[in-house]
Amino acid sequence: MCVEAHTPDKRFSRKQRLRDSRLFREAFDGGRSYPGRFLVLWLRSGEDASLRLGVVASKRTFRRAVDRARAKRLLREAFRLNRDRLDGAYDVVLVARRRILEVKCPAVERDLLVVAKRAGIAQKLRSPAA
Repeated sequence: MCVEAHTPDKRFSRKQRLRDSRLFREAFDGGRSYPGRFLVLWLRSGEDASLRLGVVASKRTFRRAVDRARAKRLLREAFRLNRDRLDGAYDVVLVARRRILEVKCPAVERDLLVVAKRAGIAQKLRSPAA
């Protein structure tokens, strides 16, 4: 029996990303936002929504390009590692907050899961098999 058959797929392909500005606009115009300590989660529902991710780190919040890149990288990594814990017919847009530069990835992951639970897209956590 192969161990890899039971591990969830943690890859993050192009098909799992939001890239069209129209889709970002739809998410922001939808008005469903959930603030956290290090991020703000926006949900976009629609026929084609399938837990795709869009990431925003504005120049106004992060003046230096290196800071914008780090913020986006932390958000993508937190989502990638926890995508299997999320559920629903939504696309997710994560907006980075300034405080994200003060923490490492595990703190961002915890914040993402707390906000996702509040938004109603986090699955119930299953206990490990005995």
